[in-house]
Amino acid sequence: MARATVGKWGGNLAIRVPHDVAKAAGLSDGERVEIEAHDGDILIRRPAAHALADAEAAAEEIIAESEHHSLGYVTIRELMEDGRRG
Repeated sequence: MARATVGKWGGNLAIRVPHDVAKAAGLSDGERVEIEAHDGDILIRRPAAHALADAEAAAEEIIAESEHHSLGYVTIRELMEDGRRG
């Protein structure tokens, strides 16, 4: 486990991410991340990772809900083609 020291950066506090941790996480210089406090801990994550988790949760919900509905013998492609025809 790597350790870091909290320091002052202007009016904010800063934590330098050790090279081996940054490399293992795939972080690069200038990359934007989200940061939040959660139960007294600090959570840092990429916005894309958060969006992916939201998308996966939404997909699971859609799949679960789709079991309660039927398209009959109509395919999605047919529905799309009908939509294009207006």
